[in-house]
Amino acid sequence: MRSRFYSAWRGALSLGLLASVSLAACQTRPGQGETSASQGGDASVAHKPAPVDTVKIKRLALQRDSLKADSIVRKSGQLPGAILPGHRIVAFYGNIRSKGMGILGREPKDQMMRKFDKVLKEWQAADPSLPVLPAFHSVTITAQGSAGDGKYRLMNSKSTIEETRAWAKEKHAILFMDVQVGLSDLQHELPKLAEYMKDPTIHLGIDPEFAMQTKGVRPGKKIGTYDAKDVNYAINFLARIVSENHLPPKILMVHRFTQGMVTNYKNIKLDPRVQVIMDMDGWGDPTLKKDSYKAYIEKQPVQYTGFKLFYEYDIKPRNSHLMTPKEVLSELNPKPLYIQYQ
Repeated sequence: MRSRFYSAWRGALSLGLLASVSLAACQTRPGQGETSASQGGDASVAHKPAPVDTVKIKRLALQRDSLKADSIVRKSGQLPGAILPGHRIVAFYGNIRSKGMGILGREPKDQMMRKFDKVLKEWQAADPSLPVLPAFHSVTITAQGSAGDGKYRLMNSKSTIEETRAWAKEKHAILFMDVQVGLSDLQHELPKLAEYMKDPTIHLGIDPEFAMQTKGVRPGKKIGTYDAKDVNYAINFLARIVSENHLPPKILMVHRFTQGMVTNYKNIKLDPRVQVIMDMDGWGDPTLKKDSYKAYIEKQPVQYTGFKLFYEYDIKPRNSHLMTPKEVLSELNPKPLYIQYQ
C-alpha cells in the first residue's frame, strides 16, 4: 500500500514558521573543607546556607507522584480525568494555514466545521455506547524541504497556534499538537511545546515518518523511524508535565503505517499519566488498510489503537472508497478509539 508520505510532506513545504527553545542551568555544591565559626573561621562562610539541589528534589517528587499514580491505577484501573477508554476521539487533521496538509486547512472554516459536525454524528450513530469526543489534530512542528537552520523543520507561529486553539475551544474539542522533527529530535523539539501542554485540553502527536536523524537525509527522501526509546522520551515528557501541574492524563498519539516506523515496540514503557495511541496511518483501498492495521497495530499492541481515513487518497485506487464508521467498527479488531480524517 502506498503511504500518505509524499502528499503530506509536499503540503509541509509551503509553511514558513519559527520556534525557539530555552535551556536552564543548575548550581554546584561547595566543597567540604570550609571552616566553622567556632573554629575561628569566617562567619560569613560558616552561616552560608547549603545550596538546594532543586533537580534532585523535583526528581524525588516525581517518583512519589508516579508511585501514587500506579497505586491509584491498581486500585481503580484508571486515573481521574482519563479520556480513554471511555470515549472515542474523532479528529480532523492538518494545519489551518495549509490546504495541502489535510481537511483542517483545506476548506474554509465554516464549511469544514459543518463537515466535522456531520462526521461526529455519523460516528455517534455507529456506536451509541461510547460518547464521541471531537479533536483537532494540528501539525505544529512541520517537516520542511529546505534546511532552514539545518534541521529541516519549522514551528507554527504563536498566532497560528492560538487561532487553532480558539477553533478547538469553539468546537468544545481537544487539541493535538503534532510534531515532525526532520533532522532534529524529540529532545530538542518537545520542550518548545511544554507551556502549551500545561493546558489540560491539549495533547501530543509524534510522527516517525518525518524523523530523519537516523536516516541522514532530508524529509521526503525516505520514511523515517522512531525507536521505543524515542516514544518513551515523549511519554516521560508528558508524565512530568502531568505531575508538576496536577493535570489529568495526557494522550500521546504515534503515527504508524510500516514495520520500520516504530522499532522495539515491546520496550515501550507505559505510564498511567499518559495514554498511548498507535494510529494506523496509511492510505489505500479498504482491504490494504485493514491488512496494515492487523500487521502493525493489532499484532504489535501497545495500549490503545487508532485508524486514519483520507478524504482524497483513500478513493484514488480503482474501485476504492472511504470507509464508513460502521465498516471501521465492524471490520477492525480491536475497535479503534481514535479516528483521524486527513
